[in-house]
Amino acid sequence: MASPASIKKHPMHPILVALPIGLWIFALVCDLVRAAGGAANWGTVATYCVAAGIVGALIAAVPGLIDYLSIDEAEMKRIGTLHLAVNLGAVVLFVINLWLRFRQPAESNVPLALSIIGVLAIGIGGWLGGEMVYVKGMAVEAVEKLAKKVGEPPRRRAA
Repeated sequence: MASPASIKKHPMHPILVALPIGLWIFALVCDLVRAAGGAANWGTVATYCVAAGIVGALIAAVPGLIDYLSIDEAEMKRIGTLHLAVNLGAVVLFVINLWLRFRQPAESNVPLALSIIGVLAIGIGGWLGGEMVYVKGMAVEAVEKLAKKVGEPPRRRAA
């Protein structure tokens, strides 16, 4: 099954998820630097990264949802549902993380803890996405072509 949310056969969801993943991992790095005694600016940078990651995740979710709704194979749908749930949970964690950054004292480590949990969650969600693509071959044209060839009778060699 090719991705219905693609441009010139390139699925948009895996392209777009790189931005929020990178932003949230960098937010965690900034939180760790701040917690280790770095300047308060590190916390500010982390806040902007968390916020931008939320926006990026919501943008990446649109083609992801389009792809999800096109899945008709039961096993793939099960993995896709888990992928969606874990990543949606991560987005909710980062929304709470962002909200708490404006409510907690600057020296609070609650946002750091939420960043750690959120990054672990997107790691699990990414693993599930990789399972669909790299193990099951979802939206991989070469796999689809190979599957069609396997179903064909063997070709006779010319003598």
